[in-house]
Amino acid sequence: MRIGNVAGLGVALLLLSGCSATSVSNTPDSSTPAAPAALATTDAPTPTTETPAVARVGDAITLKGSADGSEIAVVVTNVVDPTKSTDGFSTPTAGNRYVAVQFRITNTGTAAYTDAPMNGAKVADADGQQFTSTVVMSVAAGPTFPVTLALIPGGKALGYIVFQVPTTSKITAVQFGMDSGFGSTGEWAVS
Repeated sequence: MRIGNVAGLGVALLLLSGCSATSVSNTPDSSTPAAPAALATTDAPTPTTETPAVARVGDAITLKGSADGSEIAVVVTNVVDPTKSTDGFSTPTAGNRYVAVQFRITNTGTAAYTDAPMNGAKVADADGQQFTSTVVMSVAAGPTFPVTLALIPGGKALGYIVFQVPTTSKITAVQFGMDSGFGSTGEWAVS
């Protein structure tokens, strides 16, 4: 094939691709001046620069799960720091203490809520370290959640989840995630 034929074939392909209904051009049409980006209008809401309010102990946060109609309202009602086990055999390891966080969970969705609440709960300290829950059958703070919690729509539950944290850690935040931590997550500041 001669060079002239290859060049002609290339030009023909370029012309054909320019005629395609699905082609995209990054070159502005010179017949119509483009509006500056700052002047362009849209029906979408303008994002705000406001910082969202931080949830505090006593505030409700609505969380959505992965299943249709799966939604709960979660409130951190109390943080007991420190607490002791009352089950007769659980003790924190040397250099640690137990912290118990009480949650109120209300099924505000249209589907049944079944989950292991302790799987999606965490606490964080002032240094940013996160601590997952620990299995303690009972604590002085009050009743703990069962391993699996099941709530019909409108159902409510109140219980503690226990965490083992270093004695030197200052707990500053509590997190709770729907679907054992794989759904949406809420966070509460602890002072």
